[in-house]
Amino acid sequence: MRAMICRAWGAPSQLNLEEVEPPQPAADQVRIKVSASCVNFADTIMIQGHYQTRPDFPFAPGLEACGEVFECGSAVTRFKPGDRVMAMLGHGGFAEQAITGEADCFPVPDGMSDDIAASFLIGYVSSHVAIRWQSKLEAGETLLVLGASGGVGLTAVEIGKALGARVIAAASSAEKLEITRQHGADELIDYKRDSLKARVAEITGGAGADVCYDPVGGDLFDEALSSLAWGGRILVIGFVGGIPQIPANRLLVKNRSAMGSSLRYYREIRPELLRTSVEELIGWWQDGKLKPLVTQKFPLEEVPAAMAELLERRAVGRVVITVA
Repeated sequence: MRAMICRAWGAPSQLNLEEVEPPQPAADQVRIKVSASCVNFADTIMIQGHYQTRPDFPFAPGLEACGEVFECGSAVTRFKPGDRVMAMLGHGGFAEQAITGEADCFPVPDGMSDDIAASFLIGYVSSHVAIRWQSKLEAGETLLVLGASGGVGLTAVEIGKALGARVIAAASSAEKLEITRQHGADELIDYKRDSLKARVAEITGGAGADVCYDPVGGDLFDEALSSLAWGGRILVIGFVGGIPQIPANRLLVKNRSAMGSSLRYYREIRPELLRTSVEELIGWWQDGKLKPLVTQKFPLEEVPAAMAELLERRAVGRVVITVA
């Protein structure tokens, strides 16, 4: 089979499309004939050796995919060959075949395209578990979303609206903010032009945001922390802009919380909550409350170019790899 292979830690340009042996499923795994996969920022970190897991060389990156079940391990009971599925992977999505655990595999609902199915789970589930289970966002609260036009940022905007929150979308241009408005954002902040802290204060009448969803980090984290209301919660999702430091006194003074949210925790420790998240998200998608946005598609041989779109922060919505 063809796969985009990583043989040393480094940049996307070091990846090579190779012919390799197909992966073999263990008893509790399924092997998928991949139709499409999605590029996540975590993929770019993984190939540099900075991700929370470091696969043995050689490996194909790619944390999610959709396709058809090709083979089931002896202990698998929920799927059979021929089933159409979407799946979260440890790695391996940028290949013609991939394996994953049965628990990380879900049926693709009727009417969902390969592009959407391939890019649905990581973004939406990461945002859902953070906003619903970690921050416990309530209807009527204010949710501030940083990097709101990006692949995970847009999912946070939509989930916030589905939960009944007032959503403030923050992004780096008017064009990006218009996309967030189309996906339900109530208020918009261009943080390249305006002070994030000042605009949040203006929008909320000085009260501040109850929850901030931050996949950016860096200098924006400091402003976002200052923008929280009494008892506000900031969700640490990622560090596209750098890893910030948190002075503990700034949490204490206004009873604020900084909360990490790792999808891996829900996959490995709380799988029952992950299943509940997927069920609710699919229900919202079927009801038209979620409108996944795929803006770019690349063939398998152009995975390095697709990764560059995320690394250089040009991507809006999701970037998909077409495999079959």
